[in-house]
Amino acid sequence: MADSKQANQTIETVEPIGDRVLIRKDQDRKVTKEGIHLPDKIEIPTLTGRVVAISAQVANDINYPIQQYDKVLFNPKHGIPVDFEGDNRLFVIPVEDVVAVFRKDD
Repeated sequence: MADSKQANQTIETVEPIGDRVLIRKDQDRKVTKEGIHLPDKIEIPTLTGRVVAISAQVANDINYPIQQYDKVLFNPKHGIPVDFEGDNRLFVIPVEDVVAVFRKDD
């Protein structure tokens, strides 16, 4: 009986562990700014997305100025997809694969 109860539980949060962050990948572009239509299977080595969660280790490391909700540029090569919401846009990414953080000038 306990096994069936555990199977029906849903995951409420995903918390990355170690030097990792959880990123929601932005929607893939099908058309460039110039109006060029891109093929569905185009390989782009870096992607943009929003940080959904950061591990405690990254949060406490001054060498990684990454915060929740930051827009980032990341390399998905070592990313682990998280099948959590059904849209396959969540990835656990090693913090070393976050190559840039977009900041607004104040």
